[in-house]
Amino acid sequence: MCGLSGEVRFGGGRPDLAAVERMTDTMEARGPDGRGIWSQAAVALGHRRLQIIDLSERGAQPMVDARLGLTAVFNGCIYNHRELRARLEKHGYRFFSDSDTEVVVKAYAEWGRECVEFFVGMFAFAVAEHHTGRVVLGRDRLGIKPLYVTEDCDRLRFASSLPALLAGGGVDTSIDPVALHQYLSWHGTVPAPRTVLAGVRKVPPATVRVVEPHGTTHDHCYWQPSYTRRSDLGDDPVLWREAVHEALRTAVRRRTVADVPVGVLLSGGLDSSLMVALLAEEGHDDVPTFAMGFEEENGEDGDEFRYSDLVARRFSTDHHQFLIPSDRLPAALEAAIGSMSEPMVSHDAVAFHMLSEQVSKEVKVVLCGQGADEVFAGYHWYPQIASAGRAGADDAYARAYFDRTHADLTAMIRPDLAVDHDASTDFVRRHMAAPGADTALDAALRMDVHALMPDDPVKRVDNMTMAWGLEARVPFLDQDLVELAAACPPALKLAQGGKAVLKDVGRSVLPREVVDRPKGYFPVPAVRHMARPVLARVRDALTAPEARRRGIFDERVVEELLAAPNRHRARRGANTLWQVATLEIWLQAHGIR
Repeated sequence: MCGLSGEVRFGGGRPDLAAVERMTDTMEARGPDGRGIWSQAAVALGHRRLQIIDLSERGAQPMVDARLGLTAVFNGCIYNHRELRARLEKHGYRFFSDSDTEVVVKAYAEWGRECVEFFVGMFAFAVAEHHTGRVVLGRDRLGIKPLYVTEDCDRLRFASSLPALLAGGGVDTSIDPVALHQYLSWHGTVPAPRTVLAGVRKVPPATVRVVEPHGTTHDHCYWQPSYTRRSDLGDDPVLWREAVHEALRTAVRRRTVADVPVGVLLSGGLDSSLMVALLAEEGHDDVPTFAMGFEEENGEDGDEFRYSDLVARRFSTDHHQFLIPSDRLPAALEAAIGSMSEPMVSHDAVAFHMLSEQVSKEVKVVLCGQGADEVFAGYHWYPQIASAGRAGADDAYARAYFDRTHADLTAMIRPDLAVDHDASTDFVRRHMAAPGADTALDAALRMDVHALMPDDPVKRVDNMTMAWGLEARVPFLDQDLVELAAACPPALKLAQGGKAVLKDVGRSVLPREVVDRPKGYFPVPAVRHMARPVLARVRDALTAPEARRRGIFDERVVEELLAAPNRHRARRGANTLWQVATLEIWLQAHGIR
């Protein structure tokens, strides 16, 4: 897990090395263990390293293979790197390191852009061909590792974070109206390729982008499950439980590949508890586990320690528990938003940021349970969508998921930032209409898993953990597990209040109290209920001179929100003031004028 950056100059010019160095240094937190810069002809690459596999200097990056004529920078982990190494050695390749980065280099030499089809893991990479000047960018199937780009007629730059691109300079930082529409429709989510800034884009998940020396680019999407049924398992719940259990074992086993200890973020919910149980099945003793809670606010509990404690005792983990006092929240809020590559409104980002600070003092790698609710239909709105039928899936999705209507959204913002059509609904309709996806639920899950999830829970965890040099791995986003779940009959996911097949697995390895408990979230009551110090920061941001000059939101709307901070809610209950304020605080934190 690291941070990468680079520049490709078109038309034979030399790259701006100073800009690449600034981009690289901005990502020091992502890679505190090493720094490297490489340049040849029109290409420059930068890298910050977090040492997880091959802790020696042989694994340093940018990694140059002069014999093959390739240089690469890489972020993530290839879990099957040992198996691929053995396969490549049979093809005659010789290795000088034990790192998975070198496996990426040799795999690219052997298979070209198709090398990604052999990788099991989470990754973003750039490979520069010395002799052609071509640069190839790649991103993993589920978008677990980020890859941002900015481009003009003279050059293309890329980095693991958006703020790194800003440090390079020359970025159009005007607001993208379509992205703003999506942000206000989907509780802060802006899916690839857009970002809220008009001049920055994201390489989509499961995509390889070829950048030619003269400036043309070509994208190739290399993976997309069909979300159709498979005949070998039918609709037998026992067969599905066994298949999912085995796929989960494999997913967790893969994510223990490391030359450093691996821990678990243990919330006490089904998903994180399953990971602890499966590690125990594999014979891992004294697994480091970590739980966090906050002080009560407005009558709402701020921790779920009773469940995490139960799991920790059951499996004899090396358990660490952190209770955060509310007076730490204002500073933590500032730090968390400063660590966001893009503005995110989920209040548990603050919790993940604070938890990651503590966890990083103990381990460098943790497993976390993100993705299970999207992959196995765990959210309460999925039954409503499923009942609409395939023909009505897009409208049902909008009713169940959107924060507000196009008309209400348009009334909130400055007229010149409003788009003349319902851009978010159009996006959903295009995704829902794509071939495959047998049912309304299949279409909705495909939309969530492959379009929205990479830019909400997945990005949130990556940003908050990497702010402290902590690598987070997500077993529920294992490619084979996702393919299996995509083929699972909807009824076996929707039953039992959602995630039925996963709950069936849980009952075979976990205490019943954990499996059958009410669904929980990472509670941060002081943010949810706009406690006094949080509200003070929000008010300062929205009344600051730069906010007034920017004027994204109608002044009357802002005044109404500040006058009644907890009254105005999105359809699903999220605080509208928090959504509005987070965008403005993020823009200010990153010096965007």
